[in-house]
Parts: sequence; structure tokens; C-alpha cells
Amino acid sequence: MTLTTSKLKQYILTKPETVEDYPFGSDVAVFKVLGKMFALLSSKDGITNLNLKCDPIEASQLRDLFEAVKPGYHMNKKHWNTIIIDGSLPKGEIERMIDNSYSLVVKGLNKTTRTGLELRHGKAVIYKT
Repeated sequence: MTLTTSKLKQYILTKPETVEDYPFGSDVAVFKVLGKMFALLSSKDGITNLNLKCDPIEASQLRDLFEAVKPGYHMNKKHWNTIIIDGSLPKGEIERMIDNSYSLVVKGLNKTTRTGLELRHGKAVIYKT
């Protein structure tokens, strides 16, 4: 089953304090936590792509495992993957990758900002990986 763009957005927006923005135009949704991007969702020619941050070693492993996972399009290819939403990846794996991207970005926030987020929502919710 292929996840729809609306279902992907719906899941991404469950992440605490996530904001959806369109700085690149109406066809590219950027999702940020406290001002830092962790997901980018776009569709072109009927193909939905989802860019997510990823640990460099895991990013490479995912590309080897899944045909639908590519180096990040227009992103730092070491730290970002593009997932082609074509139905070949299980929903749970895509959600795991979204959770991981969110957690990585939160871990990169300054300590005061990160601690505030953790206190407001709980570490178990923030670091779902």
C-alpha cells in the first residue's frame, strides 16, 4: 500500500512542535521542529518524494537495502536520503525513518532549546527510535 501525501503529512505533524512551511513554493512542504528542517515532501509528475535526515552509516545501509531510498536530492547526500513513495517500502519503515530524522534534528538543537522540548513532551515521545 502506498502512503498518500496527506497521510505522510498527517504522520509528520504528530511530531511535537512541528511546523509545516512552504519556503520553496506550494509544491514542496518543509517540516521543521523549532526552526530546523527534518523532512521535505514533494511531488513531481505523480511521484512523491520524502527527504529525511539520517545517520551517514545508516543512510548508506538503507540505500543498499531499498531501491526506493536514494541519496538526498538537492541535499547533503551524506546526511540526507530521498525516499520514493512508490509502495515498495513498508509503512512502518517509512515512519521509523521519519522518527529517526526528527530525533536527529532535535539532538542537534542547542541544549536549552532541546531540554525545553524534552520537558514539555517527554523524552520517550521525542526519541521514538
